[in-house]
Amino acid sequence: MTFLPASFYNRNVLQVARDLIGVTLLVDGVGGAIVETEAYDRDDPASHTFRGQTPRNTVMFGEPGHIYIYLSYGMHWCANLVSGEGGRASAVLLRAIEPEVGIERMEERRGVTKRTLLCSGPGRLCEALGLTGAQNGLALTQLPFELQRRREEPPIVAGPRIGITKAVERPWRFGWEGSKFLSKKF
Repeated sequence: MTFLPASFYNRNVLQVARDLIGVTLLVDGVGGAIVETEAYDRDDPASHTFRGQTPRNTVMFGEPGHIYIYLSYGMHWCANLVSGEGGRASAVLLRAIEPEVGIERMEERRGVTKRTLLCSGPGRLCEALGLTGAQNGLALTQLPFELQRRREEPPIVAGPRIGITKAVERPWRFGWEGSKFLSKKF
């Protein structure tokens, strides 16, 4: 098994968000290459940490290298990788992966067989990988997670974040340019 070291996450959230593109994410042996992320920093009005610590966002105020999972609109789980220098209360939202390993399990969980729809969007990604609030706060450096270094240097594009109403204009959404597995084209 290969894990990115905890030090990978203890850096500027924008750099981590960019460097996650192309990293392979496996949860219990199911997953694929990360193709889309979004960065959220404590000073960002769109971040869950902007107004301070709450029971919901406590994980983001902890050590980098843990997963922060929350329920969006009461129906979709969203997974974030806690990152940032010196406890910045920052995280990277996982927006999409390219399904590569355990595709049949993803199809069963999602009830769809079209590969481009399996993990394109934060809610779909979590459902396909079996991520729920039960994993909130777990370390990314141990099972059930396995994050493997990039196999190649992907062409990365940046643009405004989507699905939010505050600080939308910030170019803090990163993606694998030309990937057909993105949640939305750049």
